[in-house]
Amino acid sequence: MSTSTSPSLPRSGHPEHVADRLLDAALAGDERSATELVLGALDEGADPESILLDVIAAVQGKVGQEWAENRITVAQEHAATAINERVITALGAHPVARRTITRGRITVACVDGEWHALPARLLAEVLKLRGWRIDYLGAQLPTPHLIAHLHTTGADAVALSSSIATRLPTTHAAITACQAIGVPVLVGGAAFGPTGRYAKLLGADAWAPDARAAADHLARSPLSRPQLDHQPIDDLPHLADQEYTLVTRNSDALVRTVFAALQDALPFMNAYSDLQRERTAEDLASIVEFLATALYLDDEDLFTGFIAWTAQVLSARGVPAQSLEPALHLLGRELKDFPRATRVLHAATRTVTAHHPSEAGNPA
Repeated sequence: MSTSTSPSLPRSGHPEHVADRLLDAALAGDERSATELVLGALDEGADPESILLDVIAAVQGKVGQEWAENRITVAQEHAATAINERVITALGAHPVARRTITRGRITVACVDGEWHALPARLLAEVLKLRGWRIDYLGAQLPTPHLIAHLHTTGADAVALSSSIATRLPTTHAAITACQAIGVPVLVGGAAFGPTGRYAKLLGADAWAPDARAAADHLARSPLSRPQLDHQPIDDLPHLADQEYTLVTRNSDALVRTVFAALQDALPFMNAYSDLQRERTAEDLASIVEFLATALYLDDEDLFTGFIAWTAQVLSARGVPAQSLEPALHLLGRELKDFPRATRVLHAATRTVTAHHPSEAGNPA
């Protein structure tokens, strides 16, 4: 988002310049320098919302990109994220970030199984700056605990964050549960797609592409109270074919079967180390989980997008993207009696073939 339409930093601390310096400090594990940089910008007159969204959020996006392109390790990514979280805490305690509550009460949380908490934390802090009373409940909140909290606090709305698409079935259940007690739900995060297509599909009351847009939406008008007789199957009638349920229920067995067959199809796997075998099994588990989510949503684009991203990540790590083709083929063989799954797997195979032509073809 362009910074020309949002509060900006002083001329001496342009967001891009501050973000570059914060990225360097975060990747170096230098929490003190990161914190001093942000607090110094606030002392010089920087708007705290701009710091949150045009600096810290931008840096976190770059951290994720650095990991995907194999320029930093998982440990470095986690350390940088932790530093950004502590910088947000320091920012919230700065005098210029203190606000009087002038609006209603909103609960902000990540759905159960979603451990990317930073986007939700950024939203919570922005809403505080806009005068809302916020209950920030953090990562991986089981839906029953969320509902119990709402009964206790009487929040005006819930803001749910999800970055991982495989959390969407759980998110759907959370949305429906909140609406069943009359609390409207605003959702956001990468899981919902760049245009929020899955937010509408899952019956959310509102969607926003980022924290600034979410705050603007809530400021314009309160979310309407939802209907109380809504059920998940009303949104996704295709679930009646049971493909999602059966794939999910048998996911562990699918991974074991495909892994064993993959070793026969790719003899070089016999020379894999224990760590390489573990990583391969994890990749297969992710493929099955994303396939199940695509079946839940009846959206093959979600799965093909994941496969395209996985191919890029594998290539960045020196693993041939073509290795995905036999895995998809073998998975398709196990699910040959599932029409929707077969269609999705064929589409994913075409995606890999188009961008990474196979040298060996599919196994027989």
